[in-house]
Amino acid sequence: MLKKSGKVLSKIMHRLKEFVRAGVSTVEIDRLAEKLIREENVMSAFKDYNGFPANICTSVNEEIVHGIPGQKILKDGDIISLDAGINYKGYISDVAVTLPVGRIDSRLQKLIEVTRNALSEGIKQARINNHLSDISYAIQAYVEKNEFSIVRQFVGHGIGYALHEDPQIPNFGQPHQGEVLKEGMVLAIEPMVNMGTWECKILDNGWTAVTKDGSPSAHFEHTVAITEAGPEILTN
Repeated sequence: MLKKSGKVLSKIMHRLKEFVRAGVSTVEIDRLAEKLIREENVMSAFKDYNGFPANICTSVNEEIVHGIPGQKILKDGDIISLDAGINYKGYISDVAVTLPVGRIDSRLQKLIEVTRNALSEGIKQARINNHLSDISYAIQAYVEKNEFSIVRQFVGHGIGYALHEDPQIPNFGQPHQGEVLKEGMVLAIEPMVNMGTWECKILDNGWTAVTKDGSPSAHFEHTVAITEAGPEILTN
């Protein structure tokens, strides 16, 4: 069931990615998400979660996570992070991706690529008998080697029957620490990477986190199962 949840979410995210372009508002992206979620006979895992008002998160430029869709119009040169989760018959999956809007400068392109690759580095460590912090360390080491900074105030998490389950998965830390990974664990691994300082602040809406220095931020996430054969990406 969790595999099916991930597969459906992946399909929805693919359609959302195709819709992103200059001139589109973030609320239009959310309306499309609502339509696609309804067509798949699933539920948004985000809508009304602790009062969150939308079906997905749309975080633009300096917004790190939990951007609330609204009247903001995407323009050429922006980047946008889409974060979505669904409930399929009680099984929750979660995925995020950062996309360019039209032509972006090379530094922004590198930010996106480094964040995507950092997720891959973290996923490689999601193996039986590794420690939780082996994921954290792999992500931080890759990001900092590429001269970006890793967000510390928000972390990955367990997932499956609820949107946020234990354990928490920081994207920074020393290796070989914390819980030992076991077969059957399902993790939402999600590096958030800033071009400038790692520090952030929360906007007055109580949800949206932005970089403290106004620099751009990128976010990638997959729902990953730990199996005997190695990490299995359920939202690929």
